[in-house]
Amino acid sequence: MRTVLVTGPGGAGRTTLAAATARAAARTGTRVLLLTADPGDRLGTALGTPLGPAPVEAAPGLHALRLDAADRLRADLLALQERAATALDALGATPLAADELTPLPGAEELALLRALRELAALPDGDPARPGLVVVDLPAAPRALALLSLPGELRRYLARLLPAERQAARALRPLLGRLAGLPLPGEGLYAAAARWDTELAAAQAALTRPGTSVTLVAEPGPAGADALREARTALALHALPAGPVLANRVLPAEGAGAWAAPLLAQQAKTLDAWDQDPGGPAVRVPHLGHDPRGPEDLDALGVPAPGPVPAAAGPRVEDRLAEDGVLLWRLELPGATRDQLDLVRRSDELVVTAGPFRRILPLPAALRRCTVAGAALRDGALTVRFAPDPAQWPQGR
Repeated sequence: MRTVLVTGPGGAGRTTLAAATARAAARTGTRVLLLTADPGDRLGTALGTPLGPAPVEAAPGLHALRLDAADRLRADLLALQERAATALDALGATPLAADELTPLPGAEELALLRALRELAALPDGDPARPGLVVVDLPAAPRALALLSLPGELRRYLARLLPAERQAARALRPLLGRLAGLPLPGEGLYAAAARWDTELAAAQAALTRPGTSVTLVAEPGPAGADALREARTALALHALPAGPVLANRVLPAEGAGAWAAPLLAQQAKTLDAWDQDPGGPAVRVPHLGHDPRGPEDLDALGVPAPGPVPAAAGPRVEDRLAEDGVLLWRLELPGATRDQLDLVRRSDELVVTAGPFRRILPLPAALRRCTVAGAALRDGALTVRFAPDPAQWPQGR
């Protein structure tokens, strides 16, 4: 199953181009599912078909649905309340009724994560498993935070409740008496294990080989800045990005003198985007009006998704540098030195690029080294690690 996650700066037209991408893929004979959690149903407006929580056939081979984040959150909270009924009764708590539960901020993004996790769990051959899933994500900053959320939460769980430190079931009462302190209950570790399993499944759905991110932006200074930041964040989290969809490109023919500066601005930005590793930018024309309905979507000429691009994650060079140090390399296109920060913390490397941060575990060999320097050149961060003589075997 192929998954295409569509995002971009607010107002760039990502919802419209997500719909156009899904229609283009469906025309190739692929079974496509188009997802959104936008409560305003802007995706349904673009398709010309109102959407709800049940799949709607928007075109031959294309089904779309709008996830009801409020309903899912309400069901989860009521289920949690039921599981904790005994403890809540002991505290004298008054149970919450379904009609008084309102959606919390971020519920839409969590609904998308759950849907992707459930779709990825469907076995091959299941009639409910589509060939392609196109997801209308929120605007880029929120979307990029969402894509890193499962991995970050798993790291927090592992630090707060490390599974290897769970005492044997039979020894827990004895250890509690010897220590004179209450030990975490078995139920807490069981809940943490369940959360980790669910988060791991969500993380796998986002990072599986068939998943990529499509960035939508208008060619111009603001779009270029937003795109540069998004590409850096995707590279930081090792998420592959395909060609940019450059939206609302003005036609060069027939434009008046007033449009000349804007055309020059778009041409300069497009030339730069054509040099991106993801490939030349896809020009999506300005129709002179907001696209609405199947005919307008098809007139945009958005192609079906191509092969999944490769993601460049962190790697250790397979050779020593001339001065005997090991090299650790991370592709960070668009990153600048003034926005980059690097900290070694025990066996982890904390990399910050602008508003985005990732904590990366070091390979075993580099844990026995000290940081000897770092440099950002040609869109790649290279960290030099010098072997620590105290931790490496010494020759005679």
